[in-house]
Amino acid sequence: MGGDEPAGEGMTSSESEPGESGTELRFAPQTVEGLSLPARVEGRSVEAAADDSFVPLFWAGVNLGSTVPGHQPGEVAPAREDYDRWLSEMGEFGARVVRIYTILRPAFYDALAAYNEAHPDRPLFFIQGVWIPEEEFLSTGNAYDPAVTDGFEAEIDDAVAVVHGDTTLPEVPGHAGGTFESDVSRWLLAFSIGIEWDPHAVETTDRLNANTAPFRGRYITALKGATPMESWIASMLDHTASLDADRGWSRPLTFTNWLTLDPLDHPYEPLPEEDLVSVDATHIAATDAWPGGFFASYHAYPYYPDFMRLTPEYQSYERPRDGEVDPYSGYLNELRAYHGEQAVMVTEFGVPSALGIAHLGPLGRDQGNHSEQEALRMDGDMLRNIQEEGFAGGIIFQWVDEWFKFTWNTVDYELPPDRRQLWRNDLTNEERFGVVAAEPGEEPAVVLDGRDEEWETNGSQVIAESRGAVREVRAVKDEQYLYLRLRLDQDESWREQPITVGLDVRPGENEGLPDQPGVYPEADVAVVVGPEEAELLQAAWWEPTRILYGLGRGFVEVDPDDMQPGSGAWVRPLQILNRPYTVPATGAERPAEVHEIGPLPIGSGDPDDPAFDVRTLVSAGGDVVEIRLPWALLGFSDPSSLMLYDQKPDGEIGTLDAGRIGITVVTDGDPPLSTSGYAWEGWQAVTWHERRKAGFDELADTMRELSAQGEATP
Repeated sequence: MGGDEPAGEGMTSSESEPGESGTELRFAPQTVEGLSLPARVEGRSVEAAADDSFVPLFWAGVNLGSTVPGHQPGEVAPAREDYDRWLSEMGEFGARVVRIYTILRPAFYDALAAYNEAHPDRPLFFIQGVWIPEEEFLSTGNAYDPAVTDGFEAEIDDAVAVVHGDTTLPEVPGHAGGTFESDVSRWLLAFSIGIEWDPHAVETTDRLNANTAPFRGRYITALKGATPMESWIASMLDHTASLDADRGWSRPLTFTNWLTLDPLDHPYEPLPEEDLVSVDATHIAATDAWPGGFFASYHAYPYYPDFMRLTPEYQSYERPRDGEVDPYSGYLNELRAYHGEQAVMVTEFGVPSALGIAHLGPLGRDQGNHSEQEALRMDGDMLRNIQEEGFAGGIIFQWVDEWFKFTWNTVDYELPPDRRQLWRNDLTNEERFGVVAAEPGEEPAVVLDGRDEEWETNGSQVIAESRGAVREVRAVKDEQYLYLRLRLDQDESWREQPITVGLDVRPGENEGLPDQPGVYPEADVAVVVGPEEAELLQAAWWEPTRILYGLGRGFVEVDPDDMQPGSGAWVRPLQILNRPYTVPATGAERPAEVHEIGPLPIGSGDPDDPAFDVRTLVSAGGDVVEIRLPWALLGFSDPSSLMLYDQKPDGEIGTLDAGRIGITVVTDGDPPLSTSGYAWEGWQAVTWHERRKAGFDELADTMRELSAQGEATP
């Protein structure tokens, strides 16, 4: 392997994967104008070098992050065994390409080389991302500032050397270091440089460099009408191409972009910054000296920005394959048409399987509040949309869940923020985009199935015993939940005698449990089980959404008396999804949007159960009731350091030290069952295991089918 590898040598393939046509392809880099190409852009397609020529393929794949639970992304923490496992499973999943965002440790490239050499019948190509000095870009607001340009060029230098396997990088915090010896250049589908560009920094870059002429490079050039930002991106792509060409290679190039900076006009978009400025890939082109070509790429989610659900043309668009109205396809159709004959790829899309939610999307493709089956079905449906609308590829976000991620409506409550990776927040949907779940423990502490075989060996504590309707209460925790198991005197007695569990988590009282004045007034969280469903309630005076967006900003209607400490009012938790806004094209004023969590089905949290729903918090069977309580719904800002959040109406958020959680259980006809409560030591490290999400196999079928498709359709 190496930059001087003769054309026609190297990978061979005889493809016969399930769902494929059975056509045999022999993959091997081809020589064009003295440069070796593993792939090239041709019209609307990205073609693979195969059969002594080039073959158009639809590039279906997945994104892979840079870390594992318990670690920040800058730690680049995965080990060789992680990459070996992931790449093998991606191949089984049917992915043709994996996209990475930045330079990873040598273990990734070593594992990729080993996998592809062991699977010559279906190699896994990859897209190498290159990160920019983001803090410098945001602080200067100028891509041309030397701190940005020089830093980015240095990162590009490293990325090119890394994929060719001939560099040693120092161990620098926030970067991957080590000796890179695996030459994986023949499997590198494309370099993708940059990030989701901040619109304000792009705008100031254009203004500060207004007289900049379009960049003219040997390999990549900016065309007439290019903005200064577009010219700067073209110069960085040309720098990338120059380094690759010096090693004897050419391949497709692209840059990261997202819908906020797409080249379309969106008169229905309510937030000015979401349609403030464009970065237009049609203003950039490869020259004849770069046979690998250039294509456009976008992160395109179905729920944001809001123009996706407010633009009438999208709301009435009928997708070609079945005539069903699909606004996401409507947007893709307009974006694809704008780019004409330029190849375009969607390099991020998806919806998360999560209890938490942050935004609403058309056709229920919301940013959260999905079962795993529903989320992965939606991913497969959108992948079909992308292929059908003529895109060169679609890359799902993402392979495995990431605990460090945050989202706008929960980030302020995760304190200290540098410990976010040490616990899993059910309300932060961004943590749950994976097709593979990353869950606490080497094995589950509790399988929420209404059975309790594991409770004798999972480290749980007996915190109460009685001769009443609830005979025993046990508690245990992991990095995601506080678990309770109630042993009943009679099977399913909760149907006739609902059970209320009161929890005293923070200082203050609330006059008594829901509908039970004077009973356990210390409680500030309550779970009611029965007679048909369950309910998680919070004392109104500390529920954060009502404090900030009700008392503080007036977006949500609240009774001020209910919001006083000790008022006795109980409410379901809320999540804010959208602040009030005005639709520019019509002047229509829209109120704030919120999501109320509850009531809760009494269901199954067992992944082996066909009725499994990852959002289930209560399961019951016979004389067993199992409850799992997400830390955020108990008011924790960081359970690993025993911290609670403390929201103020003016927006200030502080923290409180948590102590032992008081727990009392109440059933009709019995006196309250007091327990010894539950306490734990903080933690500094985590263990975790992976699980293929429900719906994985069905999504894999779609992935394999579409990755066997050829040329992008009109």
